[in-house]
Amino acid sequence: MRVVFLGTPEFGVPSLKALVKAGYEVVGVFTQPDKPKGRGNKMLPSPVKSCALEYGIPVYQPVKIRVDGVEDLRALRPDLCVTAAFGQILSQEILDIPKIGTVNVHSSLLPKYRGSAPINWAIMEGETVTGVTTMMTDKGLDTGDILLQKEIEILPGETAEELTARMAPIGAELLIETIKGLEAGIIQRVKQDEAQSSYFPMLKKEMGEIDWRMSAHQIVCRVRGLTPWPGTSFVWGDNEGIKVWKAEEAENPGKAPGEILCADAKQGLVIAAGEGAVRVLELQAPGGKRMNAKDYLRGHPVSYTRVNGI
Repeated sequence: MRVVFLGTPEFGVPSLKALVKAGYEVVGVFTQPDKPKGRGNKMLPSPVKSCALEYGIPVYQPVKIRVDGVEDLRALRPDLCVTAAFGQILSQEILDIPKIGTVNVHSSLLPKYRGSAPINWAIMEGETVTGVTTMMTDKGLDTGDILLQKEIEILPGETAEELTARMAPIGAELLIETIKGLEAGIIQRVKQDEAQSSYFPMLKKEMGEIDWRMSAHQIVCRVRGLTPWPGTSFVWGDNEGIKVWKAEEAENPGKAPGEILCADAKQGLVIAAGEGAVRVLELQAPGGKRMNAKDYLRGHPVSYTRVNGI
């Protein structure tokens, strides 16, 4: 079977590796163009591109596959296309190219959490269970027929980065099971229940600004869901932005949102929220490194009583 793989971030790497190890002929990989990263803005390839090059698979990086990638895809004569966090919407013209169709590995239990950041949103919404779905891609946004699903528990305190690392190999296993099932003709396509559907938007940098009027539970879920990008932060002192890497819920003796309940090397940093309080466990000051909050406060005493973000 001739397979073309479409993916970009680390989530797609295990699926690409699984296809190769299972003996499928991966004749090409489509991924997003290289992007500048780091302080030097050096152009770096996507994780999926790096993986493809290791296997000697031809790589294609169209800015918009539906515009400048159609002919390259058609020339590869795929029997099947597989997508895993590719990052571009496929046109009907693209979907009509593979003989069997296009299977997508989506990191939620569809029809819930459609969109580009389902892992992040599931955590931010306080879910304790999520999963992986393989589906036949259609022209809609994650609306195609469901093939297989695997439920996954979200562990207490788990961040989006940590959950993604756990879910990616599970998605790869489900992908191979799906393809084998399609080959054997034993998988039944199931229409998604639109009444149960939910869609969440792309992540934006401004989502990381902590609003202390939210409940402590909501803030902690947001910290977890937005790690590592765009991250969550607040401002204190002379407009000094503090990035929060880890936090947990704490008790509030009745103080107003944004009030600093304690900030010292013994008790750590606790800030009042709309309901409850947030204990910051790990933070990062501008130009500094990620640190335990107590260690940071040992060398940076705090004299003010409130943080901004109200």
